[in-house]
Amino acid sequence: MSAEIVVSGAVKVFGTGAAAVAALQDITATVPEGQFLCLLGPSGCGKSTLLNAIAGFTPLTDGRITLGGRTVAAPGPDRGMVFQEYALFPWMSVEDNVRFGLDIKNVPRAEATVTVDRIVATLGLTDFRKRYPKDLSGGMRQRVAIARILALDPPVMLMDEPFGALDALTRRTLQDELLRIWAELGKTIVFVTHSIEEAIYLADRILVMTYRPGRIKRDVRVEIPRPRDTASSDFNTIKRELAALVMEEQQRFTNAELHAPAVD
Repeated sequence: MSAEIVVSGAVKVFGTGAAAVAALQDITATVPEGQFLCLLGPSGCGKSTLLNAIAGFTPLTDGRITLGGRTVAAPGPDRGMVFQEYALFPWMSVEDNVRFGLDIKNVPRAEATVTVDRIVATLGLTDFRKRYPKDLSGGMRQRVAIARILALDPPVMLMDEPFGALDALTRRTLQDELLRIWAELGKTIVFVTHSIEEAIYLADRILVMTYRPGRIKRDVRVEIPRPRDTASSDFNTIKRELAALVMEEQQRFTNAELHAPAVD
């Protein structure tokens, strides 16, 4: 099955009547199979709402999302989701967390063990496989969360600010690890971030979204060869362009907050 994602006229409204809030308005975009796409914008622009709609967690009010030509109506094994919160089972070891989805799918034990061994090694977790989440750093926990998704081998990976809570050095290390895995496995990745530098460093393409209701403000192709030098003139040219676009929307957000009615 193709891993191409097509979003057609996506609209999402939360609530009804006077309490209705439009989160997405007429989002139309195609993510080709194997592309690394970042959704970029300030808080309140609908990045996570769109990602959750692609995941099948959030039904659209109007419009349609397809994956490989099939309408997305619910979560499915063709999409793996990685959250900022690590969402690991604290009572399970690293290897048991990675194995969990395979057990749910009733994968034979011997086959599951081979898969877990391979994924644990790929993510540099071999020496930590018997440890529990409480004994791991934030970066290692996020490696486990990514490993658990990779063990299921979905063609699409959806990532909601997965490195946002990490320190700068750990964040860069995991960015490089993710790029290596993406290059090796050819996954289609949709990655939500509010970091302009992270978006440029990772993505083939960046969709800048407007403040609520979320629309696509600009579709930016990043054609800088990898590995990317964050100090290069090409990198900083795109960074200035994106910063101007995002700050316009951040100002709209600030103005909306300043003029919002007081709530008792």
